[in-house]
Amino acid sequence: MEMVIEADGLKRSFGDVDAVRGVDLQVAKGEIYGFLGPNGAGKSTVVKMLTTLLTPTGGSAKVLGMDVVDQADDIRLRIGAALQDASLDDKQSGREILRMQGALYGLTKPEVEQRIDELSTLVEFDAIDRWIRTYSGGMKRRLDLAASLMHNPDLLFLDEPTTGLDPTSRARVWEEVRALNTELGTTIFLTTQYLEEADELADRVGIINAGQIVGEGTPDALKKSVGADVIQVRVTEGVDAAITALNQLDVVDKVEQGPRALLISVSDGAASVSPVAVALDEAGATVAELTLRTPTLDDVFLDLTGDRIGATDDSGGTS
Repeated sequence: MEMVIEADGLKRSFGDVDAVRGVDLQVAKGEIYGFLGPNGAGKSTVVKMLTTLLTPTGGSAKVLGMDVVDQADDIRLRIGAALQDASLDDKQSGREILRMQGALYGLTKPEVEQRIDELSTLVEFDAIDRWIRTYSGGMKRRLDLAASLMHNPDLLFLDEPTTGLDPTSRARVWEEVRALNTELGTTIFLTTQYLEEADELADRVGIINAGQIVGEGTPDALKKSVGADVIQVRVTEGVDAAITALNQLDVVDKVEQGPRALLISVSDGAASVSPVAVALDEAGATVAELTLRTPTLDDVFLDLTGDRIGATDDSGGTS
């Protein structure tokens, strides 16, 4: 299997702050790799090193077989990147931006116009001749995505492409990402803090927290590692007694105390609800809510880090 990204012990420090603390990565040609983590985890710092915008302070990385330090110029010609902060001139139209992008990559005028026609269809971009200052946030995201694809890159980096978008615009971007991968075969490295986005799009997911990868695998495999089912119980009184009672049940694989509820991993949810409820009652716990559901990637993150992905602040200034 051909690897388009290979990182070994990748590190990046900013003064006394270790933003990335030894990341190992392998991304295969043709896959969508989801890089999942909260704000401040180091996602964007990793992307900036892989796209040659930041020099690593430790470790090594190759992109498309080329070293990110020694062959940075060659890498830039073969990758596309739509980063968090799109630099778009409000006094230009979408078409002007795309033409400029094509020219920067050495495309001829006929090639530029052909690519604009192709991309307008792919991203369903119907405001291409309007000034960018009239664009919504979703339209700017789609234009930035189109610009990153003008030169037919072998590898596309998308750094939190749907942050700040409404649900409709987010769904449109998801459709576009799938089309790039399935119709064009583009390898995509996608960073996100949205659990549903990683679950929906990624072939494999790497979970990063505090600058280190703490888990990796397919979304299904990661969720199965938590348990087949999860019983979520909100206990208002007697939490300690409830945990003790639950840990004594044969049907319970694991009990986690989340910020708002107990998460009980079980193999057979339907058969486990009754004994769990009886055990809670006998322990004298006051139960406000009991829900049976399948595991999510947030459960995986809690299992790996002891925290919820949305509960971590961006304390280091990097994401």
